[in-house]
Amino acid sequence: MTTVPAPSRIHGGTRTVGIIGWPVSHSLSPAIHNAAFAALDLDWTYVPLPVAPGDGRGAVAGLRTLGFAGANVTMPHKTDAAEVVDALTDDVRRLRAVNTIVVGEGLTTGHNTDTPGFDRFLRRDAGFDPAGRSALIFGAGGAARACALALARAAASRITVVARDPASTADLRQALDGLSTELMITGFDDAAADPADLVVNATPLGADGEQLPLPPVDGSTLVVDLLYHPAVTPMQTTARERGATAFGGLGLLLHQAALSFELWTGHPAPLEVMSAAAVASIAERS
Repeated sequence: MTTVPAPSRIHGGTRTVGIIGWPVSHSLSPAIHNAAFAALDLDWTYVPLPVAPGDGRGAVAGLRTLGFAGANVTMPHKTDAAEVVDALTDDVRRLRAVNTIVVGEGLTTGHNTDTPGFDRFLRRDAGFDPAGRSALIFGAGGAARACALALARAAASRITVVARDPASTADLRQALDGLSTELMITGFDDAAADPADLVVNATPLGADGEQLPLPPVDGSTLVVDLLYHPAVTPMQTTARERGATAFGGLGLLLHQAALSFELWTGHPAPLEVMSAAAVASIAERS
């Protein structure tokens, strides 16, 4: 059984990181990262930073002044952060969204760990190699774009995006510009028509019991619902009843957090400890 270490005392030399967003009271990130810092005996702390809409640029610009080593960024400030930091990775340029900032000696760098985090999750947790495989993604927002970019980078053969409004997929198309994966757009009414090797829910649907129109799935299909609350969604239940392998969203959350941790500290992330902290925090809120 993995135990979650208690946080260490904070003093003047403690390195500080946090999460900028609105709201952030629901975030699992403080519990996940503080457990990881304690497990490796690192003199670091992670704090929530509630920043109202419209104030994101100022908050990001102030990180260095306040002595922060970095920060995570969540809604609604990911795009603002991309416009304020000094340097951007290629993933950020494609997605136009920053979820991790590293404050270095001379500059701040914006990263997006969702794309490599999804790739890590698929390969390490689900044992799924996207190369030559087909995928169907529900949604066209930030999470969907990050997943689609990971799949296209890994040479998936085809990605079908299910969106209520085709116009909402313009940013997703831009994110995949120049990559060879075939991209198709369809509506919810047609989503169940064609099978895919991987099915991903990157929408909020399912949090309140909604059922998505799953395509044909069987024992060879991987289904991933990026929701992690509830722990088992209607999509996961239906997929398993039909013989598919199904995962929730905790894996992606942990792998993107681990990548942030590694960017800040230079240490391999203690994933087992981070997972235990996330599960304990979810249980406390249930």
